[in-house]
Amino acid sequence: MTVQTIYIARHGYRMNWVTDDWRSVTGLPRDPPLAAFGLTQAQELADYFFSLPEELRPTIILSSPYYRCLQTAVPTAQKFGLPLYVEHGLSEWYSPVTPGTGLHPRPASATALRAYFPEIDDSWKSIYYTTRKGEDVPQVHDRARELMRALIPCIERKFGGRHKCILLVSHAATVIALTRELIGDRSLPLRVGCCSLTELHRKPGETKTVGCWEAKRLADGGHLKDGTSRDWGFEDIVIQDGKVINDVGQPGTENDPDDPVGLQHDLLPAELLAHM
Repeated sequence: MTVQTIYIARHGYRMNWVTDDWRSVTGLPRDPPLAAFGLTQAQELADYFFSLPEELRPTIILSSPYYRCLQTAVPTAQKFGLPLYVEHGLSEWYSPVTPGTGLHPRPASATALRAYFPEIDDSWKSIYYTTRKGEDVPQVHDRARELMRALIPCIERKFGGRHKCILLVSHAATVIALTRELIGDRSLPLRVGCCSLTELHRKPGETKTVGCWEAKRLADGGHLKDGTSRDWGFEDIVIQDGKVINDVGQPGTENDPDDPVGLQHDLLPAELLAHM
């Protein structure tokens, strides 16, 4: 069995949008938890999946390692008794760092994050790591394409074709990039609200992994009692001289290594590498 349906959800509503008086549970900078409203959205997402016929429900969940994404994924994992896999390739998008200001944060490993989320199964090793130096807009799309070219066949091979429907939980920019690359249209207009859901189906007879999916729904909020909120699109970024403006890094990380980065070829099956 091959993957036939991909669900992509954005995380729920963040605590730092409600109050400045919040702390990072993991200690990682720029890693706010969900607000109470966001936790409700995450539960509504799980309830929606439970309402589907069994053959349409996700049977595997991969999440960004950021706390808010893991919180969003947990109710669905609990409702179906599924393990939660952490994939760094689904991480937040940061624009390029201003030189000399340090690097962007990187969340901990799946093993370390199990201290906060026992649903995590750390037998899945992330196959992609984003650079801590940030990405411009084309680069986040390149990341999405490279990740999905490897992720889909990895799931099919690692789990013996057991998973027909998969759920990815990520961030607005990454969700948009993933959707565009899977459909095969980088110019696709798309705004993504909190806990919205994109549903993609593989075109009949297709064996490719990217550019061959059809959208049944795009960033839809019909499963949420209050609909979508806090939507975001790439048109919201600030452009200067034709490029996204740089962002400051995290103080004290100027000499930190930016490693690992990119696709982790040592974790990929040899037959997959031969076709990439």
